[in-house]
Amino acid sequence: MSKISISDKFNLFQEEWTPKIIAESNGQLVKIAKGSGELVWHQHENEDELFIVFKGRLTLQLRDKSIELGVGEMFVVPKGIEHCPIAEPDTHFMMIEPSNTKHTGSLESEVTVSAENQEWI
Repeated sequence: MSKISISDKFNLFQEEWTPKIIAESNGQLVKIAKGSGELVWHQHENEDELFIVFKGRLTLQLRDKSIELGVGEMFVVPKGIEHCPIAEPDTHFMMIEPSNTKHTGSLESEVTVSAENQEWI
């Protein structure tokens, strides 16, 4: 067991929309990612997804509204709710979600990171 510096972890990668796992607790993965622009519309049928912003601004588009998050703000996208993350350039954020959560839900696209390709840093 040792402490984790989240800012140091963000410095270890440059890829965008490619979550990196930094911890696990009670079956929940703690992931960090960087983003710019739009990901894809998707949903997680059985898992909630928590987002926390560390740098920049992240907008979570839902079909009926948009949630704008700044530094230090968080939002939980409930299971089954379709959403599309949009990030200002070089936005840094964390996600906390069950370990079986697929990156883009059941949607497979060129940006999807498969479960076996999720990287621990």
